[in-house]
Amino acid sequence: MAGASIASLVLAACGGGTVDTGAAADTSESSGALSHVHGLGVDPADGRVYVATHSGLYTVAKGEKPKLVGNREDDFMGFTITGENTFIASGHGATGSDRPGNVGLIESKDAGRTWTSRSLSGKADFHSLDSAKGTVYGYEGGRIRTSTDLQSWEDGATLEALDLAVNPNGGRLLASTAEGVVTSTDGGRTFAEGAEPVQAFLSWPTEKSLFGIDPSGKLNSSADGGKTWKQLTAVPGGQPQALTAVNADHILAATQTGVYESRDGGKTFTELAPLAS
Repeated sequence: MAGASIASLVLAACGGGTVDTGAAADTSESSGALSHVHGLGVDPADGRVYVATHSGLYTVAKGEKPKLVGNREDDFMGFTITGENTFIASGHGATGSDRPGNVGLIESKDAGRTWTSRSLSGKADFHSLDSAKGTVYGYEGGRIRTSTDLQSWEDGATLEALDLAVNPNGGRLLASTAEGVVTSTDGGRTFAEGAEPVQAFLSWPTEKSLFGIDPSGKLNSSADGGKTWKQLTAVPGGQPQALTAVNADHILAATQTGVYESRDGGKTFTELAPLAS
């Protein structure tokens, strides 16, 4: 059952879509509700919440309409925030744009308003991205890939995974699979056997605060790097689409019905923005 749930999430995550490297307009009002979320993040520069979707990158805030960042409606598959105003992403160019079907690895230094192609344009589509200690870890084409300069990549293990999370100190890499969470201690070159419970998405903001959300939307935490887990609560909305923990207290999750935020370590969640069914 857990394997089937992970498989359905993998299929749901595989959207089509494409990234302009020219100037973009300032953040503007979106039209309609968000849908098909692939990633979440908080910019440490100003605390804004960003939502990477099938049709563009948005900012959200409680009581406000989602706002499209820039003027592109590309399919942002992989997405993570690496520093103040600094994002990396991957995915597909929007239909009708001059951007490739697979945009490779792209980077923004102005909080998503404009993007620059860094590597693998037209060749790669990263479905998960994370970083620690100057190394970027990506899941692309069924394999782990790592880079220290966003230009050259080292290929690691081949596996069927949905999400990655790296220890803040860079020593351990986790991947969520149908067999459970698998662990690598050599930068993603090899992984040990999976350990239950099965988690769909993972986020590891501090050494002793690892979070996972299972295929039904139940949030879990681990203080020992995934060896043991404690169930916290069920995030509203059921099946998850994305998870990001900023720290031990601040957690973001996207489910079938909305983008939700917790400020108390996952005990309670409030809705930041609804999602269209």
